[in-house]
Amino acid sequence: MATIQKRNNAYRIRVSCGYDIHGKQIMHTLTWKPDEGMTKKQIEKEVQRQAVLFEEQCASGYAAKAVKFEEFLNQWFKEYAEMSLKPNTVTGYHSMEPRIIKALGHIRMDKLTTRDIQKFIVSLCDSKRFDTQDKNEGKLSTKTIKLYKSFISTVCSYAVKMNVIKDNPCRNVTIPKVVSPEKEFYTIEETQQLFDLFEKEDDINYIFVCFFTLAIYTGFRLGELLGLEWKDVNFDANVISVCRTSLYNKSKGGIYTETPKTAQSVRSLKVPEEVMDFLRKWQGLQAKQKEQAGDLWTDNDRIFTKWNGDPLHRSAPRNYFVKFCERTGMRYVSCHSMRHLNASLLINAGIDVKTVQSCLGHSTPVTTLQVYSHAFQTAQAVAMQAVANALPLTRKKAAENMPAAS
Repeated sequence: MATIQKRNNAYRIRVSCGYDIHGKQIMHTLTWKPDEGMTKKQIEKEVQRQAVLFEEQCASGYAAKAVKFEEFLNQWFKEYAEMSLKPNTVTGYHSMEPRIIKALGHIRMDKLTTRDIQKFIVSLCDSKRFDTQDKNEGKLSTKTIKLYKSFISTVCSYAVKMNVIKDNPCRNVTIPKVVSPEKEFYTIEETQQLFDLFEKEDDINYIFVCFFTLAIYTGFRLGELLGLEWKDVNFDANVISVCRTSLYNKSKGGIYTETPKTAQSVRSLKVPEEVMDFLRKWQGLQAKQKEQAGDLWTDNDRIFTKWNGDPLHRSAPRNYFVKFCERTGMRYVSCHSMRHLNASLLINAGIDVKTVQSCLGHSTPVTTLQVYSHAFQTAQAVAMQAVANALPLTRKKAAENMPAAS
């Protein structure tokens, strides 16, 4: 039963919702203030109505809406994220917490509006990544800003399911247009230069020569490459299959194996015979490492391993490539840019978007079009120019064929 207490020009309505596990009574409170001009009788009638409505809300769970966003976010992590999502996804969400808590954490769930979230999203357009001190670089990408919105929306959707709020305030939030820098990757000439330099590498670095060659020709993600095992390679058919991904999470004890990013990420690609030769050579060198390591060798069938057979750390390819570029004068690009290079080569070769999506392991063709929209536009422009080159039209001929003005 709700209790009503008048406090100055307002009324405090309190409802008991039982007791918690510690025996403490759970009380929820609503403050209602009558509109100006209401008569005493109207106020008495309306405050009773508000008390009944609030009691019904408490019974259906809406009283929990009084919780602040920060507190509910902590509940979401414990009740949903940590039980249902991949560890690295949870870690990624935790890394986004500071900005969200600073902007929205103090707001009650029932007071959180679309406007609050929209203002936060707009502020991200001028925010810098936490991993840079440069004044002119390091702005958050459109993709990252979308992830922030998606994260908040996911939490709010859970709040709707738990009857904490009625509607998701993220529904009408829009992402401002942010000019993102074009993806950096090697040109054909630079890629050929890279392969020429790889030919001069010693056997001790051959694991990375094989790694980056495979990255360029397959477009596999970093974790997918590091998760490859010899049983995934069909040397007879020249086919390599992605069946798992290798990830790192300190809370899980370091390197661990997970299912691929999406269902479509499980895929098989046919690669040139020359690429398979790189794998054959590395397989032989790895066999020598195993013999030298003796009892210290860890058998796990992984292709890319340390000297003792343990899976290669995610940072190892980058660390090697940074030193390689410093040593050779090669322009440095990220390991992930090898995937962009692969996608660009496919698109410029006229491969249709569905096939490109399949090769890259994207969840839908829409994702492929969004990520590589510029490359597709460029390819389309080249295609249209090819038509113009095949069927040239001079301005004079075009003018002669135009209908005369009446």
